[in-house]
Amino acid sequence: MTVNAYLNFNGNTREAVEFYAEVFETGKPEIMSFGDSPPNPEYPLPEEAKDLVMHTRLNICGSNVMFSDTFPGMPATVGNNINLAVVINDLDDLQKYFTKLKEGGTVSMELQETFWSKAYGQLTDKFGINWMFSHESE
Repeated sequence: MTVNAYLNFNGNTREAVEFYAEVFETGKPEIMSFGDSPPNPEYPLPEEAKDLVMHTRLNICGSNVMFSDTFPGMPATVGNNINLAVVINDLDDLQKYFTKLKEGGTVSMELQETFWSKAYGQLTDKFGINWMFSHESE
């Protein structure tokens, strides 16, 4: 199990992650844009979102730091644009941690299957900390 920092940006993730990759000499990051995701007719992708970064990560000094742009209409606020991401391959533990952290908090996305994870969800705990949960299969 890992807990990773997840940084959100207002459309300049690509520039930021390339800068950090150069600073920490990590090599060129693999970047997935929102336009790379499978189309969903129920939620058509706005044109302005297609080139925005959906996900990328760098290993900085032994720690994974993940990055993404916020979706259009959901701006990142500097200071609140950092999440903790729990990435774990034990689905039972993932659900247990999510359930415990949501008590007194606010769920922005219930745990659910996505095209990248068997279970993914987001919440803000009762102390105002933003959490992301993702099942990582072996």
